[in-house]
Amino acid sequence: MKWINTRSHTNWLETETDRIFEFGRNAVVPNGFGWIGNNGKVREEMGTRLWITARMLHCYALASLMGRPGAYDLVEHGITALEGPLKDKTYGGWYATVDNEGDGIVDASKQGYQHCFVLLAAASAVTTGHPRAQALLDEAIKVYEQHFWCEDTQMCFESWDEKFTKTEDYRGGNAAMHSVEAFLIVYDVTKDKKWLDRALHITEFMIHKTAKGLSYRVNEHFDADWNPLPDYNKESPASHFRAYGGTPGHWIEWGRLICHLRATLLDIGAQTPDWLLEDAIGLFDATVRDAWYVDGAPGFVYSVDWDGKPVVRERIRWAPVEAIGTAYALYSVTGDKKYEDYYRTWWDYCRTYLIDYEGCSWWQELDVNNQAGTSVVWDGKQDIYHLMHCLVIPRLPLTPGLAPAVAAGLLDQNLD
Repeated sequence: MKWINTRSHTNWLETETDRIFEFGRNAVVPNGFGWIGNNGKVREEMGTRLWITARMLHCYALASLMGRPGAYDLVEHGITALEGPLKDKTYGGWYATVDNEGDGIVDASKQGYQHCFVLLAAASAVTTGHPRAQALLDEAIKVYEQHFWCEDTQMCFESWDEKFTKTEDYRGGNAAMHSVEAFLIVYDVTKDKKWLDRALHITEFMIHKTAKGLSYRVNEHFDADWNPLPDYNKESPASHFRAYGGTPGHWIEWGRLICHLRATLLDIGAQTPDWLLEDAIGLFDATVRDAWYVDGAPGFVYSVDWDGKPVVRERIRWAPVEAIGTAYALYSVTGDKKYEDYYRTWWDYCRTYLIDYEGCSWWQELDVNNQAGTSVVWDGKQDIYHLMHCLVIPRLPLTPGLAPAVAAGLLDQNLD
């Protein structure tokens, strides 16, 4: 049995994508896109967060390119939010959180993770032809290069205060990973190879030089000199963005990004290290080994310790979503049937436990028995960004990236 690249499965993906695009419209608030709760309505108390607004702009750029009526209006809405209430017009960059309407600033800090998504969103918006998207991308590149990219280490800073005068004595693997994601799309739009060089350097340090020696358990916490901090957040392991130990959903997400990077380097005839594919496979296998169905019930545990034992056992939506995307990517590269088998297995899991047809969208968190309603790590359904990685990526080649590929007319060109 084969699903990948078949018209019948692709038709199902198309239908579900439409349902998710419609759900995402519920997030619109005056200052951008809000945090959606489990009931499908904005949680007003969460404010308008930069990472959600940027990710939703990216998603509706895709929707616009895919011919969804009304999506371009949401591209306009997202760009307006990044030009206006979320932008710090005094010190530069973008605020982490503002009120859902009005001029209130909730969190004025400048977060690297969140600015990565501004880069991604702006580059994706450029592919729609929006007349102000290029200026937004130019500004995002300027801010990132001036404040978040370190030429000396060829790595990225984690965060700054409002005035860009003080940074943390912490460097994060999560921001590094999403920098790679953004760099790939920025390269597709600008064709400036420095973005690929930067992505390759981050990947080599994070994965080939560090994670490989830890049995592909990706360390995400470092001091200011990029020395690992293996016990970081041991007392509060269920952090949204800085979980203690390893976060297997990120390991397998790295695997897909490596496949995209490798495909792009091969496409332009650049030097392409053999270890890229080796490490992508290693990350996939490590995720299955440590996290999939390891405690008597299906699903991926959220986090594990450095021996691979579960720490936070709740099931978080984005882990199987990213696993599906990576299974597709590795099947595309290798043709190995095991990736097709896992692709189908994980889709079955998502349909059985995560997709919420009675309410809306997908559940973001399940308990250890795959029951919805817990909030150990996440509360609500936030946004639709990760879902694009299982609904749209399996319909595209591995290069160029999401929005550039759809803009180039490559959607469903790989059907058998």
